[in-house]
This record gives sequence, structure tokens and C-alpha cells, in this order.
Amino acid sequence: MRFSVVANGYDQGQVDSCLTELSVGLTRLAARAEGVVPGRDADQIRQEAVRLRTLVDRRVAAAGRPGREPADLERRAAEVFAQARIELDAAREEARQLRERAYAEAVRARREFEAALQARRRRADQVDELLSDVTVEAVPVDPPTAATGGVPATRAAAGAVEPPPGPQDARVR
Repeated sequence: MRFSVVANGYDQGQVDSCLTELSVGLTRLAARAEGVVPGRDADQIRQEAVRLRTLVDRRVAAAGRPGREPADLERRAAEVFAQARIELDAAREEARQLRERAYAEAVRARREFEAALQARRRRADQVDELLSDVTVEAVPVDPPTAATGGVPATRAAAGAVEPPPGPQDARVR
């Protein structure tokens, strides 16, 4: 396949099409390689691989874009790798600091919780100690008092319970 020359290199659509074709060919080749039986199939696969490799080598040599020599590409790859390493180290340091802060906050929260729990237990013990000497007497529900002349203060205490007023009984109280 020949590529049309455009303003900056080759026609990207043609290059992409060629790479797609190569990708499909290599995928088929890999699929065939999985079920290889030594002998004639292996020779066919080797020949196909050599043909595809030659095609790729020719395309790479023909593409020869300025500024994209193998040394330039390797240098650029090394720069990208170095930058990625720097960013990874920075991310690891940030993660380490975050982990340390989170651990310190968790320890502080646990100590505060334990102190609050201990204070609550001390207060409960103090309440138990104060109430241990207190005796409780049962108080009647509605005791007669001198003000009532010995008469219970409520109808319920006297045993006279009236049914609640219904719609037919609209007395005003």
C-alpha cells in the first residue's frame, strides 16, 4: 500500500487503515497459532508472520518522519518514563502522608471515645453509689388527702368511670 503525502507527513486515514489491516492479520495469525499442529501449519504461520513483519518494516522505513528517528523516540520514551516515575513517587508520598494523617486521627478518635466511655462508667458508678442507700416506698395511685376530706381526687380512683362521649352525647363540660 502506498500512502498519499499530505502537508505534514502521510494521510492519517490511510496509515490507520494499514495498521488496522495489520492488526487483523496478526490477530488471525495468533488465533491460528493457538491450534498449531507441527508441520505444514507451522510453516504457513511462519511465512505469514514473516510477510506481515516485512510489511511493517517497509511501512516504518517509508514513513521516516523527520524528528522521529529511533534515537529520538527512545529519548522521548525515556523522558516520559522519567516523568511518570516522578509523578508516581509524588503520588506515593502523598498517599503515605494521607495514610499517616488518617491513622493519627483514628488513634485520637479512639482515645477520645475510650475517655468518654470511662467518664460515663465513672458517673454510672457514682449514681449507683448514691442510690444504693436510698429506699423507695410505694406511693398509692390516688391517695386521699386532707384537702379532699378523704375523698379520692379522680373519678377513676373512686371507681366511677364514664364511657367517653360519643356523637349522640354532645355535652359541654
